[in-house]
Amino acid sequence: MADRERAQAQEVKEAPELGELLDERQAAAILNTGVQTLRNWRWNGTGPVYCKIGARMVRYRRADLARFINDGASVATAEQA
Repeated sequence: MADRERAQAQEVKEAPELGELLDERQAAAILNTGVQTLRNWRWNGTGPVYCKIGARMVRYRRADLARFINDGASVATAEQA
């Protein structure tokens, strides 16, 4: 197998399941926020990890949304001080 074929086979193995990818509307619903908020977060670089597919398509992985929620979770406000 040529190097190029091996690389393509590896990419397919590492590609997320299509069911894992959520559009902006679905991601916003999970985060209980608006689509425009997600867009602002992307522009500011402060939101959850996203996948850019092509020139315009943006998708989110459910696991990345869960990580974003968990990373922002606090037990008490005293932790922030």
